[in-house]
Amino acid sequence: MDDHSMEIKKGERFEFGKNWRHFFACINEDRILEAERSLKTMLSIENLEGKSFLDIGSGSGLFSLAARRLGARVHSFDYDPQSVACTHELKRRYFPNDSNWTIGEGSALDTNYLSALGTFDVVYSWGVLHHTGDMWKALQNSILPVASSGKLFIAIYNDQGGRSKRWRRIKQFYCSGMIGKCLVKAIFYPWLFTLAVLAGFVKYRNPLGYFMKYRKRRGMSIIRDWDDWLGGYPFEVAKPEEIFSFYRERGFVLEKLKTCGGRLGCNEFVFVKGNV
Repeated sequence: MDDHSMEIKKGERFEFGKNWRHFFACINEDRILEAERSLKTMLSIENLEGKSFLDIGSGSGLFSLAARRLGARVHSFDYDPQSVACTHELKRRYFPNDSNWTIGEGSALDTNYLSALGTFDVVYSWGVLHHTGDMWKALQNSILPVASSGKLFIAIYNDQGGRSKRWRRIKQFYCSGMIGKCLVKAIFYPWLFTLAVLAGFVKYRNPLGYFMKYRKRRGMSIIRDWDDWLGGYPFEVAKPEEIFSFYRERGFVLEKLKTCGGRLGCNEFVFVKGNV
C-alpha cells in the first residue's frame, strides 16, 4: 500500500481525488470558460501564449486545461492518484497527444521532485498547500519552480482562530471512518443548504439563486466544494499578513490580493518573484 492510501486508511487524509472524480462529470464549456476568466483576472493577462504554467495539486485538471487553452505550456501534478487520473482524462478529451501538456504524480512536500521540474513563468496552487500536512514547507517548496520575474498564484485558508481549530476537529472526525463521515454530513449538509437558500433570497430574490451563481466562482460545483470543505483534511490556515510576510522575506512582491473578508474560505495571492 502506498503512502497516500495508507494515510486515507489511517484517517489522516480526505479522498480529494475521489471528490474530483465526482466533479469531473460536471466539467463543460461554461465551467472551462469560468476557469479561464479566473486565471485572466487574477494574473492580469489576456492569454498565456509563450508562457509555462505549473499546476501544483491539479485536482480535476480544470485549471491546467484552462491554462493550456490560454496558450501555456503546462505541467500538472497531484499527490492523489485519482486526481492524476482525472487530469489525464481531461487532457485526453481536449488535448490528446499534446506534448505541451505533461502530467505527473508527486507531492508538494517533495523538494527533490519540485527542484527537478525546472522553472515556470506561472506557478499555480489554489487551495492545495494547506492540505499537505506541512503547509509552511509546501509554501517554501512552491518557490523552487518559480522563474525569475515569474508569478506565484496561491490560495490559502483564512485563519479564524478558535473557529478554525474547531473545523479542524470536525474534518478529522469526518476522515476517521464511515460513521464520522455520515454524521458530519447529516449535521452540516442541512446547515449549508439553509445558508445557501438564505443567501439566494438576500442576494438574488431567488432561493436557488446562490446555487445558480456558484459556478461563476472559478467554474466550481457547490456540492463538491461542500464535501471538500467538510472532509478536507489535513487542514491548516494562515492570516493574510503571515503569507505576505513569508514571501516578502523571500524576495517576492505582492501583485494582487483577494481576501474572503475574514470569513470561512481562502485568501488568494499573486506574487511576483524578484530578480535575485
